[in-house]
Amino acid sequence: MPPAAAAVQHRVVRGESLWLIANRYNTSVAALQQANGLSGTEIYPGQILVIPNARRALSAADFDLLARMVHAEAEGEPYAGQVAVAAVILNRLDSPLFPDTVRGVIYQPYQFEPVLNGRINLPAGPLAYRAVQDALNGWDPSYGALYFFNPGKTRNAFLWSRPHTVTIGNHRFAR
Repeated sequence: MPPAAAAVQHRVVRGESLWLIANRYNTSVAALQQANGLSGTEIYPGQILVIPNARRALSAADFDLLARMVHAEAEGEPYAGQVAVAAVILNRLDSPLFPDTVRGVIYQPYQFEPVLNGRINLPAGPLAYRAVQDALNGWDPSYGALYFFNPGKTRNAFLWSRPHTVTIGNHRFAR
């Protein structure tokens, strides 16, 4: 179940820097400094930082659908890959090239294998829900990708022509 919409916050842990936190949430050090009234880069463990530009809140139904997509597409993949799959769906919501609803993006014809083979209908596990929440909080390990595919399974020329952003586990992410 998604939490109530609220400002996205991050509790600093030992060893983190503004740069690491900015990268995790796909924002900049300057944006973090401005959102938190920081004049320098010094932070300390336990400090709560507001994360700027957090993504929209989803309805419970959309949150569940997105978690089922993550589960069906990326179960057994590294956690960052699961978050990246969720981020791709959210990136598509922000793009004029795709539908503007979670349902519309996921059920757009011939886009995702789990829709075609019915795995989208399986219940999601807790890790998939956590991955969706991390993506909603702004973490985008796909680096703004709009596509992902398994390079060992696809020969789709269009997907291979897209600029590569990162490979995580068995998924290649592209813009």
